[in-house]
Amino acid sequence: MANQAPPSVLTFAGTDPSGGAGLQADILTFASIGCHPLSVVTAITVQDTRGVDSILAMDSDWVNDQARAILEDVQVAAFKLGLMGSVENIAVIAEIMADYPDVPLLIDPILTSGRGDDLASDDMMDAMIELLFPQATLITPNSLEARRLAFADAEDEVALSSLDESASRLLQMGSEYVLITGTHERSLEVTNTLYGEDKFIKAYKWERLAGSYHGSGCTLTSAIAACIAHGLSIEEAVMEAQEYTWQTLKNGFRPGMGQFIPDRMFWARDEEEVVVDNADGSIKAH
Repeated sequence: MANQAPPSVLTFAGTDPSGGAGLQADILTFASIGCHPLSVVTAITVQDTRGVDSILAMDSDWVNDQARAILEDVQVAAFKLGLMGSVENIAVIAEIMADYPDVPLLIDPILTSGRGDDLASDDMMDAMIELLFPQATLITPNSLEARRLAFADAEDEVALSSLDESASRLLQMGSEYVLITGTHERSLEVTNTLYGEDKFIKAYKWERLAGSYHGSGCTLTSAIAACIAHGLSIEEAVMEAQEYTWQTLKNGFRPGMGQFIPDRMFWARDEEEVVVDNADGSIKAH
């Protein structure tokens, strides 16, 4: 008798040779939380743990063919979008998503690298807002991205706008939920805030860890997608994924000369007792 298959989660993302972010981060996170990782390459990057030097976007036909081939073969429980590479890729991905309206869609709207390298043009940002946000179950911008996306047409307001106002604008763009992460805010704790139905839902406060991390945003969004694939509600998935991500950061390591990398397999090496319940996606450390 064949074993029950784990839920499959499909990411559209760019490669990261360092393994810190992007496609590699998504795959590691899905697998760590008991999902089968599926992947579509949207771009090839030249980068290390310090930053991104260059990006080669995949031809949109190749993006389409990669996705259509696997989607005709495997049932997908959730989609996760990261770096998409070009306006043409965004348009193709939007068409694909429209064919699967019942599958949760999570978007990490990557605009810059941790070092500040631009990863999305204004045209790409506009295309995301117009074509993908209306189809999204959840978008997960950091506070800088949230302000930039919400006030793309009013640069003078970006620095002054509140995150509540930014979230309201983002919800009006069509996403069901918005989770704004607070790592970039000047606060003693990191506060991540969930919004939905044009209102504040919950704020989550986490101990601010020392150091700078490469791939924390990819890890969080992928973890939420994996938890949703296991059947958790949005609020349950957001909570569990934050706990998982915080543990990966607490156990992070520095393999090169740049930023720390989250240890997505911390539970396999942690000396503490860690319980991983893949039946519902929950991960708890004791």
